[in-house]
Amino acid sequence: MRPSEYDMGLGSRKAVYRPYAQAIPGAFGIEKLDKAPCRLACPANLNVQGYVQMVKEGKHREAIGIIMQDLPLPGVLGRVCPHPCEKSCRRLEVDEAIAIRELKRVAADHVKFKDIPVPEISTRDEKVAIIGSGPAGLTAAYFLGLEGYQVSVYDSMPEAGGMMRYGIPEHRLPRSVLNAEIENLKRYGIEIHTNTVIGKDLTIQELQAHGAKTIFLATGAWKGLKIRIPGEEAAEGVADVTSFLREVQLGNLKRIKGKAVLIGGGHSAVDGARVALRLGADEVHILYRRSRLEMLAEPEEVEEAEKEGVKFHFLAAPVRIVSENGKVSGIECIRTRLTEPDTTGRRKPIPIEGSEFFVEADHIIPAIGQEPDLDFLGKDDGLEVSKWNLLVVNPETLQTNRPGIFAGGDVITGPATVIEAVEAGKRAARYMCKYMQGEKLPTEWQEEPPVGTNWVEIPEDEPAKPRLKVPTLPVEKRLSGFEEVNLLADEQAAQEESARCLNCGGCCECYQCVTACKANAITLETHAQQEKTVSIHVGSVILAPGFKSFDPSKYDTYSYTSMPNVVTSMEFERILSATGPFMGHLVRPSDKKEPKKIAWLQCVGSRDINGCDNGYCSSVCCMYAIKQTVIAREHSKIPLDCSVFYMDMRTHGKDFDRYYENAKKTGVKFIRSRIHTVDPISGTDDVLVQYTEDDGVLKKETFDMFVLSTGLETDENVVALSDRLGVELDGYHFTQTDSFHPVATSVPGIYACGAFTGPKDIPLSVMEASAAACAATENLASARNTQTKEVEIPSEKDVSREPPRIGVFVCNCGISIGGVVRVPEVAEYARTLPNVVYVEENLFTCSQDTQDKITEVIKEQDLNRVVVAACTPKTHEALFQETLINAGLNKYLFEMANIRNHDSWVHSDDPDAATLKAKDLVRMSVAKAGLISSLTETDLSNTHSALVVGGGIAGMTAALSLAHQGYPVHLIERSDSLGGNAQMLYRAYKGEEITSFVAELVREVEFEERVIVHMNSAITSVDGFVGNFKTEVNDGSSSEEIEHGVAILATGAKEYKPEEYLYGQHEAVLTHLEMDELFRNNDPRVEKAGNVVFIQCVGSRDEERPYCSKVCCTHSVESALEFKRRNPEVKVYILYRDMRTYGKREDLYREARAEGVIFARYSLDEKPVASPDGDRVQVEFRDPILDRKLTVKADILCLATAIVSHKDSALTQFFKVPMDADGWLLEAHQKLRPVEFPNDGVFLCGMAHYPKPIDESIAQAKAAASRALTVLTMENIKVGGVVSEIIPELCSGCLGCINVCPYGAITFDNEKKIAVVNQALCKGCGACAATCPSEAAILMGFNNEQLYAQIKSALTV
Repeated sequence: MRPSEYDMGLGSRKAVYRPYAQAIPGAFGIEKLDKAPCRLACPANLNVQGYVQMVKEGKHREAIGIIMQDLPLPGVLGRVCPHPCEKSCRRLEVDEAIAIRELKRVAADHVKFKDIPVPEISTRDEKVAIIGSGPAGLTAAYFLGLEGYQVSVYDSMPEAGGMMRYGIPEHRLPRSVLNAEIENLKRYGIEIHTNTVIGKDLTIQELQAHGAKTIFLATGAWKGLKIRIPGEEAAEGVADVTSFLREVQLGNLKRIKGKAVLIGGGHSAVDGARVALRLGADEVHILYRRSRLEMLAEPEEVEEAEKEGVKFHFLAAPVRIVSENGKVSGIECIRTRLTEPDTTGRRKPIPIEGSEFFVEADHIIPAIGQEPDLDFLGKDDGLEVSKWNLLVVNPETLQTNRPGIFAGGDVITGPATVIEAVEAGKRAARYMCKYMQGEKLPTEWQEEPPVGTNWVEIPEDEPAKPRLKVPTLPVEKRLSGFEEVNLLADEQAAQEESARCLNCGGCCECYQCVTACKANAITLETHAQQEKTVSIHVGSVILAPGFKSFDPSKYDTYSYTSMPNVVTSMEFERILSATGPFMGHLVRPSDKKEPKKIAWLQCVGSRDINGCDNGYCSSVCCMYAIKQTVIAREHSKIPLDCSVFYMDMRTHGKDFDRYYENAKKTGVKFIRSRIHTVDPISGTDDVLVQYTEDDGVLKKETFDMFVLSTGLETDENVVALSDRLGVELDGYHFTQTDSFHPVATSVPGIYACGAFTGPKDIPLSVMEASAAACAATENLASARNTQTKEVEIPSEKDVSREPPRIGVFVCNCGISIGGVVRVPEVAEYARTLPNVVYVEENLFTCSQDTQDKITEVIKEQDLNRVVVAACTPKTHEALFQETLINAGLNKYLFEMANIRNHDSWVHSDDPDAATLKAKDLVRMSVAKAGLISSLTETDLSNTHSALVVGGGIAGMTAALSLAHQGYPVHLIERSDSLGGNAQMLYRAYKGEEITSFVAELVREVEFEERVIVHMNSAITSVDGFVGNFKTEVNDGSSSEEIEHGVAILATGAKEYKPEEYLYGQHEAVLTHLEMDELFRNNDPRVEKAGNVVFIQCVGSRDEERPYCSKVCCTHSVESALEFKRRNPEVKVYILYRDMRTYGKREDLYREARAEGVIFARYSLDEKPVASPDGDRVQVEFRDPILDRKLTVKADILCLATAIVSHKDSALTQFFKVPMDADGWLLEAHQKLRPVEFPNDGVFLCGMAHYPKPIDESIAQAKAAASRALTVLTMENIKVGGVVSEIIPELCSGCLGCINVCPYGAITFDNEKKIAVVNQALCKGCGACAATCPSEAAILMGFNNEQLYAQIKSALTV
């Protein structure tokens, strides 16, 4: 397990994981990092991490399966491997390396090979001869056998195993283990021929003549090296260690007497010494000319040898063997010292003159190395031999100078380890296969890819854990025989040791997921997929890389890294989430207790040029903090005290201020203060906060949790990507855009959207995404539909004659439903309902994987009706209907029970009532579902042109965007000029001059052939529906009917004209637009002004208009700076409630303060007072810092007045679109559909939607055009489905339905005297059906029979 990135480290995940709960596609990913260092250090490239993890799970058979993918001798190597992997184990950075070798043995000793199935092998005709049955030969035989080759192994010794049998004593490697693994190889079709001497019984030529297509020479190194000192040849009792150990194993040497001296420091010397003791030697000595540290034998082996009585003489070299009567009597030695390390890193031993000493001995056993015995080679074999008596091979392929003959192991390297020989056998087998398959072999060494270091990070708090202590046989029981010394670790200890593994490589490649995946989505092939570079030829690029949340670790003040209950806003978001680490239960991380008091601190990582260089405002933090307080209080089972510490509350979006005020009314405390310190409270996990308010008094308060509202910033990888693409970024690493081209980057053809262009919330991000799509395709319009792929929709199944087979899917919606409603109980109840044949409970029914599963269930269970008990149909009904289509059902054979909005949210404090109601809602839906039938939709022609209402910047931008896409546009403007409010503005917030931009935009509209401008025109009527609108436009002298497929409403807004602060009574009092006129005209009053005062929120954020006009603060600051630019001596005062210079506009606010602009805050309860003072206006206000009233005599008083809606109710009625209480056009969904209306084919943009600056108006205009294109590009429009019908026989002609239809979809047929429904206009509201006294009007999908069934079901207990 490792920290879950999705849960911000508060939870954990595995290497196989779903990136996030509702991912699209709803698939799992496999984290593949660089290969673990242990695997890289293994000569055989053994998947150490994989089998270690299987041992941890107690899956020994699976562990052996992983091991045997790379070698056939797990039990042997679990005992004798020198484990170089452990030297690379990153656990050494924490404590000690994992006992890797011991875990391999644990797995091997728990598995019988007969229980491991031999994979299906396709037999080949080619024969292979392997000479030598040591580790290299047996490994090559194993891998060749797996490939189906006919393998024969030849060995001169009586039993197979080579040096593993005759060179490693049984107390280290029991023969039962070796025999079992050799026997297992025979299951792979391998034949082993012992007592067969090559060169005598068979020759290489004879093997080839008998059909061996390739031969592998793995004869080892059996000839012991001489120490070359006087007396070595003459005395009886001198034998090299290889001969000594071989004779013991053959049974020819069973006892020795006297004293034995071994010479050397490797494994063989220690092995020989310990065997000598077991054969009865009185004393055993080891002479080694270097120090203990330089010994090649493993330290644990040396330690065990010492325990058994072996005496080590370090820094001692043999000089002469002494004999008496032809028998060894001892050895003369000399002390040595070591030089400094040479170029190889080793220190050379130098004799110390005069330090000679003598050791008595009856047996001298040199163990200084071996070399191959190549006597088996015949004169005609022609194999190249080096001056070191080693076979010469290609270092990569191990092929000798004779094609088809390969060699490996000690015969080409000299004496090495078993694992190195295994690697040679494995490598040789690979290239022998290639050779036999006719592939060309490389002639040189093939460099491996660079070793990566992208591993799982070691947790900072990773505790030190003791390494596994391998149990050993008591010393007193050892010397009487060859019983194995190192004993098997118990399973629990092995699992605990395995759990110490850090899983460096991410996925351990155990392939358990391949076995578990029933859908065959994960196979060995897909598992092996690697990153690859793909070249794609495109006409445009859109960059939407998002953001990363600021890391507050650098702020010691907030104790984020040291206090577990100080969390970031993103972490708190995951705590609240139903898919989060605590399943949506509000608990604090330290002790999982429910908090009673939580505080939020705003602007962490934003508006700060001292701590993090992020001078901008992140725009979203205030609003998400308020949202979190509200949701936290909903989730809490106890009354929750919430406090938000802030500098300015920036709730500048649509309806955001209402949300803010509602939070205050419900008890959330908002404290204007910058926190001084956050300290721990000894003995608890609570948080002590110190702060001051306006009164300057230091206050202390204790909280259970402290949430840092962290800002948004660009990821370093995105910065690097931008650099590669040549896209210019600003000083904060957001894209460098201008106010008039908000989604265009510095590189033509590359566009950007979302937080990459600057911090922003979801609605604006969605708008910008559509805007970028529009901008990116304008130059590609001619290629539209040239590469379109049509989705194949299954043919629709006719279920009209089938009895209902209803499937019910009940959603937990995380804990939004499941935290209140007992969903399993509801699902169980649904199984008892009539016609229900399948019921399933889901965590998120709307997720992609669940949709796919529902599709499969419909097919498998032969369902013909579907009921989903989940959240609102408004957002998810279309999704579920598409699922039915994909399953071959009519999409109207679907019913939805809203057990969230109508139930769990309503009865959140009463689970019993909520569960009972959920059962009622499901029962009612099932009752209706049994009666629903397929509905049809028909195709109508589409008019491929657009109507844009409003000739301001937004309207002109939308019109030009559609024209550039190739569609004719009618632009309706009620005045005699284009440009709207922008004609009266001076500069955009980035400093661009607006007048010239507007003029250029007007010229472009006038010269665009596809745009027809209707000036001084008003809409007098609208008829029709999406794709087929007919709008009558009157210019005062004549009317014209315009046919169009879509409409975009961009009617703008206007500046509020106040009746306070002497506006209209004193010429020194101006509004923003009037001030901009002074700037544009270079009015002398600007430069002459000595004192200038701005008053913010005039007509905004009050009871009449409880919204923020969004642009006013920035406008005032920019105007203040303009005054300073023109007259540095002027004194400028800005009186504000909250400075809302959001995003990168914060730079202007900071610049204004630096230039000396004075900002003073006022409250709604104590507003500034303006009074005339001759040519000036006296402004009196209270400064909260000084806590006293101040007076300024202003030469100019600028009022930042509200932006108000035109409240054009006639227009909204014409297009049948909604308007909110403030007069703003109401979008279909604030976040998901911010430029669309519920009425299809009508879109909105600009300030008719809500006050916004020019850059956002342009982005929204392009977004509206983009969404309109989804209609214009369709050949036909589908109508019908859930629409009303009139039953002629029942219609009395009362006209009641016509009078209540809000869409004008019903007309009266005077000839037949009945009402008639235009299904293209009908939106399925059902008003007609509810009104009709004779039940002649019926709503398809909601007919009276279905509704009565629901009512009857509701009344059933």
